[in-house]
Amino acid sequence: MRLVIAKCSVDYAGRLSAHLPLATRLLMIKSDGSVLVHSDGGSYKPLNWMSPPCSIAISEPDSEQADSGITALWTVTHAKTADQLVVSVYEVQHDSAHELGIDPGLIKDGAESHLQKLLAEHIHLLGEGFSFVKREYMTAIGPVDILAQDARGASVAVELKRNGDIDGVEQLTRYLELMNRDPHLAPVSGVFAAQTIKPQARKLAEDRGIRCLLLDYDAMRGLDDTASKLF
Repeated sequence: MRLVIAKCSVDYAGRLSAHLPLATRLLMIKSDGSVLVHSDGGSYKPLNWMSPPCSIAISEPDSEQADSGITALWTVTHAKTADQLVVSVYEVQHDSAHELGIDPGLIKDGAESHLQKLLAEHIHLLGEGFSFVKREYMTAIGPVDILAQDARGASVAVELKRNGDIDGVEQLTRYLELMNRDPHLAPVSGVFAAQTIKPQARKLAEDRGIRCLLLDYDAMRGLDDTASKLF
């Protein structure tokens, strides 16, 4: 990765046009060929960028550009669209290259498997008198995350997601339809559990008689006293 801090202006030409006036910015050139222009703010998002596949050509300015203070032109061209990102460099304050190696990727804390294990250990979050039966209860169309029983001994199927959306509700609905055909399980009710649940998913679940459970991952790990909310 090459990191350049430079006083520059930036112009993007292609399917849209954009201009960044003269200022000091961080120019980031990654090994995959992508070029990103960052300011000292705006969190992770660059002000402008060119995604691969693309190529970069560095050229000298013409006499008029040189008279205005430009010392070099970076022209980044996308291989498929021919869009161009042109960086007019006035002054370079820092220029360094770094070998980062192969990145192992993001390992997410609070993955669905972690939530499943924690909820099985804290099955009382489903309600008073609930008991745990089995994780990954297999059906003909796939495994239900948790099979539990309520205080009356009735079966309850729990579908877990980190971020609950309509697709998760539809998935649980299919499980419930199948499980309620089994005389050894029926009647089976459903609980849709997630760290966040989208309003549309909550509405669909309620319309289908499925309860929604918001999970507090830190509280389940004993890092927070906030109680999970059952709706």
